Parts: sequence; structure tokens; C-alpha cells
Amino acid sequence: MLYSLLRPVLFRLPAETAHTLTIAALRLGGLEERDAPEARLCQRVAGITFPNPVGMAAGFDKNGQVPGALIGLGFGFVEVGTITPRPQAGNPRPRLFRLAEDRAVINRMGFNNHGADVVAARLEARRGNSAVIGVNIGANKDSSDRIADYARMTQIMAPLATYLSVNVSSPNTPGLRELQDKGALEALLDAVIAARGPHTTPIFLKLAPDLTASDVDAICKVAHDKRLDALIISNTTVARPPLRSRYAGEMGGLSGEPLRDMALQRLRDFRTASGGSIPLIGVGGIASAEDAWARIKAGASLIQLYSALVYEGPGLARRIARGLSELVRKERFCSIAEAVGSA
Repeated sequence: MLYSLLRPVLFRLPAETAHTLTIAALRLGGLEERDAPEARLCQRVAGITFPNPVGMAAGFDKNGQVPGALIGLGFGFVEVGTITPRPQAGNPRPRLFRLAEDRAVINRMGFNNHGADVVAARLEARRGNSAVIGVNIGANKDSSDRIADYARMTQIMAPLATYLSVNVSSPNTPGLRELQDKGALEALLDAVIAARGPHTTPIFLKLAPDLTASDVDAICKVAHDKRLDALIISNTTVARPPLRSRYAGEMGGLSGEPLRDMALQRLRDFRTASGGSIPLIGVGGIASAEDAWARIKAGASLIQLYSALVYEGPGLARRIARGLSELVRKERFCSIAEAVGSA
């Protein structure tokens, strides 16, 4: 109710300004008060117990400033980042656009972040806290050796993160998506796994929706060979379905409602190609419990969201979790885990 009153005010501000104010408000007022776990919603993936399957996707808390406040909003887990070894400003503004008529967002942020050392200090201050906090890692735009950047990020973040998410799918760093090609991906993952050293931090891989069937098959084979712990399906898309907003022609990654069907189909593709052998995390266009349930039944063990918060407000995670609990009961499953891939 409160958000419905505040939204018109926030929408008068540039999108990035509104986001900055939101982070500031969460820093001032966010207390980490977790919902009591509900047995039917608990999920165990990659050896991690998730109190509910609804996660905050990377991109919202780029600098690890408010993971506790987000847990307090009802998220079962939070993924911070993308973080690079050195701080970087990202692309020139404006670089974030609300497509309100389409319930969508286009961004070309460019991995703007405070850098590994600053974020690592924030995560170090949380050491001992049991909340599930993943760290999404990337490479600096001007790096001469991007694989070395991922290895360095792994060394820094493996002791601090519940899991690492290797982001090779952002469309806003030129050439980054080429790391999804089989040979490059194998070299990258070898470096990341070696850099993890003695730590057992699970490694997830975040992928683009703009993949062919042969891409999906090749990535699944690499993921299986390298024993990855999960695949995140998917990042934003460079495709442009019909859109009504005046910002439809802006460059960058499209997220929100127009991505929903594409991301769901890509999830199904990965489920089929992997035979269910690799846990999947569904992302893209999820705005309701029904959207989340469709991903779970298609094969997602967990889901993440971000863009829908712009339109639905901060209570969305808790509403989706409650709705999923009711759907589990209604369809006579004992738990979310039983529903995974049931479609």
C-alpha cells in the first residue's frame, strides 16, 4: 500500500537516482530480521540450505551494502555484485531506463562497482552471519587478461561468499559474452576452480538467454565436466520483442516482463540438455508466485528477481514466498524440492 503511494514520486526521478535513494534508505532503516523458516519452502542446493527459494538477483546491491536489509524483506538469499578486481565507474549516464508501459527495464550499467577490496571488507564484517549471500564476480572492462580477473576475484571472495556466481553473460562489457564459447569457458572455469584453492565455496555460472541449442548443449557438457554446482538462467537479453516505451531503442540488456517467456524457454532447454543433473536457478521476468512456480515446475530449484521490484515494491519477495507455500500445499507436494521439474 505504501509503495503504491511512493511509486509515482520515485518514477518522476531518473531511474538510477531512485535506485541510489533506495539503497540509502535500506542502509538507514534495514534491520536483518529473518522470517521463520517454513519447512515446505526450504531448499538444499550445492550443499547450501536456502530458507526459501526466492533470491535477490545480482545488480541491485552491486556493492554489498544492504544484503541484511534485503534478507529482512523476505528474500531467502541475496546475490551481491557484479564486482570486479578494481573499482570502475561503468558506462556514461543515463544508463538505466524504466519501460513502464512494458513493465521492463533496460540497463547498460557496465559493472559499475566499488571494487573487490571495498566489498570484501563489507563481507568480512558479516563473517559468522548465516544468511545466504552469493557474490557475483566479473572482469574489469579495460583488463588485458579477463580470465586472470575472474581468478583474482575467486581468491578474494571464496572465503567470504556462500557461493560464487561467475558472470559471463552481461551484454554491457564488450566481448564478455565470448567467454560462454566452449574453449574460453573451459579455460575460465579451470582458472576459477584452481583459484578457489582449499575452499569449498560452490561455483554457479550465470548465462545469457540469447543462446542457440548448440550453445546450450556445449555449456551443459562443460558444466558437467567441470562439476559446476548450478547454472543461473538467465541474464538480460539483447533481443527486442515488441515494446511500447519510448526507451525501447536504448542499448543494453532488457529485463522484466518481456524477458519472461524467453527466460522460461531457456530454462526448459537447459533442463532438457542437462537431464536434470545440474541444479538450475530461474531468473528473468518473474513478478508473481505463479511466475516463480512455472520456473520451479520447469526445473528451477531456486528463483531470483530484481526488475519486478521496480513495479511491485519491496514486499514482493515475501508475497511470492507465501504464494509458493500455498501452491505447494494446493498441488499436494510435501515441499518445493518435490515440485522441481514436475512439469
